[in-house]
Amino acid sequence: MKNLKQKIIALKKQKNAVILAHYYQEPEIQEIADYVGDSLGLSQEATRVEAEIILFAGVHFMAETAKILNPTKKVILPDIEAGCSLAASCPPHLFKEFIEYHPNHTVITYVNCSAEIKSLSDIVCTSSNALKIVESIPKNIPIIFAPDKNLGKYIIQKTGREMLLWDGSCVVHEAFSLDKLIELHKKHPDAKIIAHPESETHILETASYIGSTSGMINYVKSSPNDKFIVATEAGILYKMHQEIPNKILIPAPSQEDNTCACSECGFMKMNTLQKVYDCLLNEVPEITITEDVRIKALIPIERMLELS
Repeated sequence: MKNLKQKIIALKKQKNAVILAHYYQEPEIQEIADYVGDSLGLSQEATRVEAEIILFAGVHFMAETAKILNPTKKVILPDIEAGCSLAASCPPHLFKEFIEYHPNHTVITYVNCSAEIKSLSDIVCTSSNALKIVESIPKNIPIIFAPDKNLGKYIIQKTGREMLLWDGSCVVHEAFSLDKLIELHKKHPDAKIIAHPESETHILETASYIGSTSGMINYVKSSPNDKFIVATEAGILYKMHQEIPNKILIPAPSQEDNTCACSECGFMKMNTLQKVYDCLLNEVPEITITEDVRIKALIPIERMLELS
């Protein structure tokens, strides 16, 4: 593995490439990345990239966002099948019909969606800035929010805004077991529960803090508490341990009987160190987007970045 990492680092230099990785990637991929972050941070970083090639260690919609922002650069993804259950829950043809059936609404879409969905949107948001984006819309203008109904419900509860929600969700964040979480908290009553707003309402109601992956890291850093139960994809724990080594971090339990008893995204874990190397060596799979869709999708992304 050490030799493979050295080969990737050498290839990056040789090909003038940069590796952007999401917090949910395997630790060995995070270790060789030039930047690791959440969706907002990755979107912002993508606008600053000077390299000729962007290797995106994440899922398909994230690499698409990088391509939308960098049309002249080559954007590659280690595994083209690394998708997203949330993005898949919102097919473009059905969403277009939904918008047409509800005219005169401002369409806000969560970044976890396809380029086609973004191209149908007025503004994009991430979990880091969703509240700010919604509150930027005048109160007399009705809102369609898609595709995450759980994030949408959380925003409604926090802002008091009525929004028309698309019925989509993330299977990873819906896999947390409330019963197991309560049992775990009984064993660790001194632990604070922190949760991602893609989680279901009954999980969020148990949390002392609700926020994006970067928000969670910052909360744990600044909190006087020493122990936390973390309700998001378990990949975040690697970066948390790196940045806050003196605190105890416990993954929230999943309903699934898997090896770590935590909630993991199978799509995120499709990327491997070997695939990163092969991808960089051969410069495929490459992300391509039609120029018409790219230009339309760029507008709501830029509106988000301006507000962020």
